[in-house]
Amino acid sequence: MKIDWASLGTVALVSLAVSVAVVALVSFALVGLSARARANAVGGPDDGAPPPMNPALGTAVSGVCLLAVAAIVVYGLYVIVA
Repeated sequence: MKIDWASLGTVALVSLAVSVAVVALVSFALVGLSARARANAVGGPDDGAPPPMNPALGTAVSGVCLLAVAAIVVYGLYVIVA
């Protein structure tokens, strides 16, 4: 039995890259959804922080990120089944 190490390395690198991408997209979605939270301390007149993201923009960003994650998952399942 012969192991094709180049193919095994390619599969390992692609799976690592896709898993990092999924984690990053989910975290961006959570950041986008956190824009909907009303925090009184952030962006107030006393703290000097910039105002948080617009809630509509945050919802749009999170929706796009979660749709991308869903597309990656569906494609992965398609590759496994096909």
